[in-house]
Amino acid sequence: MGIGFAALALACIALMVVDHRESHLERVRQVLSVAVHPIRVAVDLPFAAWQSASHSLTVQRDLLEDYERLRRDRLNANFQLQRLAALEMENARLRELLGSPAVHDHRVLVAEILAVDLDPYRQRFNVNRGLADGVFVGQALLDANGVVGQVVDVGPFTAEAMAITDADHALPVRVNRNGLRTVAVGTGDNNRLRLPYVTNSADIEAGDLLVSSGLGGVFPLGFPVAHVLEVRMRPGQSFADVIAEPVSALDRDREVLLVWDAATETSAVDDASRVSELQ
Repeated sequence: MGIGFAALALACIALMVVDHRESHLERVRQVLSVAVHPIRVAVDLPFAAWQSASHSLTVQRDLLEDYERLRRDRLNANFQLQRLAALEMENARLRELLGSPAVHDHRVLVAEILAVDLDPYRQRFNVNRGLADGVFVGQALLDANGVVGQVVDVGPFTAEAMAITDADHALPVRVNRNGLRTVAVGTGDNNRLRLPYVTNSADIEAGDLLVSSGLGGVFPLGFPVAHVLEVRMRPGQSFADVIAEPVSALDRDREVLLVWDAATETSAVDDASRVSELQ
């Protein structure tokens, strides 16, 4: 048996040497390779299928993650654009507000409106300034267009203001065209003022600009208040029926100007000092 195995081994070695030199078995190997190829493909198929499926799942997961990230980025970008638009409008309002003539002639402070009274007949609101900022009762408030109202109550850090259209408010005014003095009172409607003390013979007409007269020491002299909308003479009565529309954007303002003049500056500083001592 050992001699047979040795003989077989020698024969194999001889065949390999001959094949290496003469390549007689090359065609046999090619035929066998073709015959074995389907078996090799069948053996590799499960592994190839697994790799393909795994790759497809990975790609799908990556695509879903990219989609979610892009969706979040789009939502965030839309939010930032909306906020940017709001900031642009706010900056425009502030630039317009700070362009008011009051800024050049008086000391002013920008105040933000925090809350508005929801009672339709009370035109009142709160601002984020108080005694700590030198605010005082009776202080005038303006916006970029004209007179807004006055402070009626002050806390350490906030204050309550009454708009000129409040039914309890009265404002000394004069007709800018001829200097006629009268009083504009609120109606409870933020688009209407009434001038109840204008005589039938007074020189006033629709379109006239009413400005603050400076009387009473609350509102600075010469700031726009309203335009006259309608003048109805009432024969047999002492006074005409005069309606005016405020020039300020009472229902749209987000910021207002608190105004100081030389007469009130000292008292405002004293109030602020007392608040600082209490803290």
